[in-house]
Amino acid sequence: MFRRTFWFSTGLAAGVWATTKVNRKLRQLTPESLAATAANKALETGQRLKDRAVGFAFDVRDNMAQREAELSEALGIDAQPGLVAPQQRPAIENNRSTPQYIENPQYIENPTYSYNRNEDH
Repeated sequence: MFRRTFWFSTGLAAGVWATTKVNRKLRQLTPESLAATAANKALETGQRLKDRAVGFAFDVRDNMAQREAELSEALGIDAQPGLVAPQQRPAIENNRSTPQYIENPQYIENPTYSYNRNEDH
């Protein structure tokens, strides 16, 4: 009697366990679950790649600064020179104050450029 009860309960437990495992695997293989799993893996991979790229950029920046310091030390450039002020040039080269314009003025009667924006269309 006890043997039959033992083997019956053992078989029942094995059946419940196998059914549960099969149902879990079937739920994992549905298209929605596969899509969600793939999306999660893609996000994880993207995050890892981003972290590696940022780390690589920081390494490059640090090594670049170190190499620049080494080169400036080797060349004897210790002090940073001040920035040279940009040369100021007039926006219009042929303005009325230049002697060339006063001696030989050039007037444009009919401009070749039209400011009408609808002409191109």
